[in-house]
Amino acid sequence: MDELYRVEDLHLSLPDLNRKPLFGPAPRIEILRGLNFSVQRGEVLGIVGGSGSGKSTLGRAMVRLLEPTGGKVLFDGRDITHLTEADLRPLRRRFQMIFQDPMSSLNPRHRVGQIIAAPLSLHGVADVAGRAAEALDHVGLATSFAARFPHELSGGQRQRVGIARAIALRPDFILADEIVSGLDVSSQAQVLNLLEQLVADLGLTLAFISHDLSVIRRLCSRIVVLQQGLIVEDALSEQLFASPQHSYFKELLEAIPLPDPDQVWR
Repeated sequence: MDELYRVEDLHLSLPDLNRKPLFGPAPRIEILRGLNFSVQRGEVLGIVGGSGSGKSTLGRAMVRLLEPTGGKVLFDGRDITHLTEADLRPLRRRFQMIFQDPMSSLNPRHRVGQIIAAPLSLHGVADVAGRAAEALDHVGLATSFAARFPHELSGGQRQRVGIARAIALRPDFILADEIVSGLDVSSQAQVLNLLEQLVADLGLTLAFISHDLSVIRRLCSRIVVLQQGLIVEDALSEQLFASPQHSYFKELLEAIPLPDPDQVWR
């Protein structure tokens, strides 16, 4: 495998609007503090951590929905850290994001077909209708779903539409941010099965953000663990679950509900 992403000494701070004075700018909170890691082409990387650890902020920095305040983000060898939106536009079809809440990320006034077609039209893709239908087929939805509105779908179906919109552009990389956290167990399993199949069929590189270690263990080959904006573990999944080195990850493991009260993590 070769390297698709590289993050070097990444810093990102955001305004603390809760402490903004009446006059002048708000003080800034450092969310990410000097992160270093890479993502190999074809890899499924898990990004985990508790609430406030910075995992979603990291994901948005990787796809440049947020601009880092220090360090570098390199995509396929190109420094995208401070590219303007105009310079980013040709690259955006190569890295896509699937959001946690499909009801807020899918336009409720548009039908499914329009939602999937919109980024295709934006990037000047030929045969928009054909590519949208192909994307629906990839995620296991019949072409009749193109005529439906998001509110007419189940949570799992809406998330499939979000996945279809992301893969329609045939990207190299997809960032999935907590996309199964609001689904029931059955729908979670179906979405995870779908992602595994898409990675295999389409040759995707995937970064999967979650606080749910059971989901991460199932899906990801390698895991980066964040605590308060710092990487405290970066290891292969099997190795990390068998022998975690940092006390924080051990605490996360101990917090996982177990079906058998006598079972312990080893």
